[in-house]
Amino acid sequence: MQTGAVVLVDTTALIEAHNTGCLAVLAAAFRMETVEACVIETQNGHLSRAPAQRIDEAVLRALLHAVHSVTDAERAFVAAQGGPALDDGERDLWAHALGRGGPWVLCGPDKASMKFGFKAGHAARLVTLETLLVVTGQPLPAALRAHYRDAWLAGVINRLVVGKL
Repeated sequence: MQTGAVVLVDTTALIEAHNTGCLAVLAAAFRMETVEACVIETQNGHLSRAPAQRIDEAVLRALLHAVHSVTDAERAFVAAQGGPALDDGERDLWAHALGRGGPWVLCGPDKASMKFGFKAGHAARLVTLETLLVVTGQPLPAALRAHYRDAWLAGVINRLVVGKL
């Protein structure tokens, strides 16, 4: 993985990157892309968050390299793959990911999403915010929570490999 890579990012990773102050750094280092459903989800509960935790939608869209729309046919393809129930953002992000060519990685620390990616044969494309920050050479924010770190992802992948998740 290197700077300039395409990183498909889900709602929770966008929120965590914003809350830990590293979203702009990551957006400058990578081609960060997402889907409309994830942008919408970043705005859910917006007014109940502390002002520092609110993500301005216009600023978010300006930081991202692309925000993709997803068709019902692409969503149906994800549904046909079976597996765990995904929320709207995760489903649409995977629908976009599975339909695109070229190299990409996906950053989204939800167990259902990780399980889906693993079952779809994309475990090697799963990355954490920690990995992305290490590639940029930026120090890890002290506030970066455990499920945005490499050890958490490794544990999830190990449990998937042995069938315990």
